[in-house]
Amino acid sequence: MKSRILLFVFILFTQLVIGQSQSAMTRVLFIYDASNSMNKEWESGTRHSVAHNLINSALDSLKDKPNLQLALRVYGHQSSYRQGQDCDDTKLEVPFGNKRVKAIQKKLKEITPKGTTPIARTLEKAGDDFPDCEDCRNIIILITDGIEECDGDPCAVSRMLQKRGITLKPFIIGIGMDENFKKTFKCVGNFFDASNEKTFDNVLNIVISQALNSTTAQLNLLDVYGNPTETNVPYTFFDRFMNEDIVNYVHTMNAVGNPDTIYLDPSSTYDLTVFTTPAVMKDSITLTPGKHNIIGVQAGQGTLELKKSGSISSKQAVAIVRQGGKMKTLNAQKLGTDEKYLVGTYDLEILTLPRTYINDVEIKQSHTTTIEIPPPGLVTIMKNLTGYGGIYKLEGNEATWVTNLNPAATNESVKLQPGRYRVVFRSKSSNNSKYTRVEEFSISPGESRVVNLK
Repeated sequence: MKSRILLFVFILFTQLVIGQSQSAMTRVLFIYDASNSMNKEWESGTRHSVAHNLINSALDSLKDKPNLQLALRVYGHQSSYRQGQDCDDTKLEVPFGNKRVKAIQKKLKEITPKGTTPIARTLEKAGDDFPDCEDCRNIIILITDGIEECDGDPCAVSRMLQKRGITLKPFIIGIGMDENFKKTFKCVGNFFDASNEKTFDNVLNIVISQALNSTTAQLNLLDVYGNPTETNVPYTFFDRFMNEDIVNYVHTMNAVGNPDTIYLDPSSTYDLTVFTTPAVMKDSITLTPGKHNIIGVQAGQGTLELKKSGSISSKQAVAIVRQGGKMKTLNAQKLGTDEKYLVGTYDLEILTLPRTYINDVEIKQSHTTTIEIPPPGLVTIMKNLTGYGGIYKLEGNEATWVTNLNPAATNESVKLQPGRYRVVFRSKSSNNSKYTRVEEFSISPGESRVVNLK
């Protein structure tokens, strides 16, 4: 049995090219519920007469709007419920065009409610009611007094329409709804509870105003002083409910040095990711419809410069960057480059031989922190015989393994960072540990030297 309630569902279809011009054509498709339950009495008349009057008033206010086209789709008006459910009872009665107000008002006057409520099927058909347009704002206003009766899934239709490049986000306005009914529409959009005709009238005007007026936003990437000076960083707005990305931009300053303006659907709730290093995220962002919204994110940055001295090999010319005290790799920055990071401290692991570790590197706002890596020296190990062994770094009384010697080579050259080392070697032909050779040596930046183990 259909719920005996009256609701208005205002569905905003905004093409995913959100950054449209404010002068773009706006197309409003009214979808009207003419099912039998619209004959039920409500306040000053039947649900049908109340809804009809509200729509007529709204249409009168739209007569002289520039860049606006209207259309009307109706369901539940062709087949009587007494003949059984007709879940295909939906029809585009007035197609899009200019000066459609009188035609829509006339058609609504002719309609007699008598059928069922195929909401999902109607929304699916409505997606094809909009002719192709590269720069149009597509809006659907659905007026209904109940929920889906044909086992359709409005949520699934919403997802399907989004895959086609349309964002579905309804405003659901109802009277006499219990919590279970509200939950039915939770996956579809935003719910507004209205208790009388006056409230419906007010909400209708508010929603139309929101639909016809662009909602703008400005993303402020704030430095440590709270000023929106950061820029040239990619960012993405995600629809929090659908978990899909809506816009992907690179942050830009306009001609007067302010963050530029973007256009967003105000009916969505957004999550934002700013792709600084590391990334900054902000969730549950809501917008005030028809207004210019300021969204602020802390994103103060400084620069890390890794200076490459001498002939560090290409395999070694990378530094692993981690946030201070964390093990997760944040970035692999090449030596000889500079990159921006959020203000904070970082730990560096430079892929020299042996590894060079520099912890607690401080990145300051708008400041370049320079780390210079000294060039390695070249040591040639003369073994004369093949065998086994390794090279160790000496620091105080400690010896730290650096690399193994090549057991198949009689001589080999290794690039080592400046410092003191020990090489240990035993030939393959030796059958006694006492034949192990041990030599200590030092290497300076850019130096070449030979260590003879013969």
